[in-house]
Amino acid sequence: MTTDSKLHGSIFLLLQRFVNSNYGEGTWEKLLTLAGHSGKEFNTHANYPLTEMNAIIVQASKLTGIAESDLKEKFGEKMVPDLMHMYKKYMQPEWKTFEVLAYTELVMHKAVRKEEHNAHPPILNVSRVHDKLLIIDYHSERKMGSLAVGIIKGIAAYFNEQDQIQVIPLSNPNDERVQIRVEFK
Repeated sequence: MTTDSKLHGSIFLLLQRFVNSNYGEGTWEKLLTLAGHSGKEFNTHANYPLTEMNAIIVQASKLTGIAESDLKEKFGEKMVPDLMHMYKKYMQPEWKTFEVLAYTELVMHKAVRKEEHNAHPPILNVSRVHDKLLIIDYHSERKMGSLAVGIIKGIAAYFNEQDQIQVIPLSNPNDERVQIRVEFK
């Protein structure tokens, strides 16, 4: 099992917060039970098998009637304020969506890999085509490109730029490699 086959505990805790705030208290415990993980608690500094996250997402999809990819995208959008709080010390105050996306891999992910050895964020190769276009190549065996699309949309909303940005997955967001086009108006 590679490191990419595991997820950092903080992602599970953020998912728990997302589930409880959007679907009501007690929903998380119900999902854990349905996923075969009744009573399980996740530690911020530990890694857990991706299969556990996938089982929870499958059950959440069944419970809500929302497609798994759409749930991951919504979760990605909603986790952005927490991510921005965690990564704030690595960002310049004048940065907006374009800069945060352009520097995520080089600044934030690099720092996370150095400071938290159990964390293995996906690899993002960001190409700055011009001032109004970024192409992001997402690579992860976890196949959570939908989450990445949601995070990008959430970053735009965080900076109140959601009406000025179009996020277009150019490949299947459930693949290991996903290309995402981010257009700025």
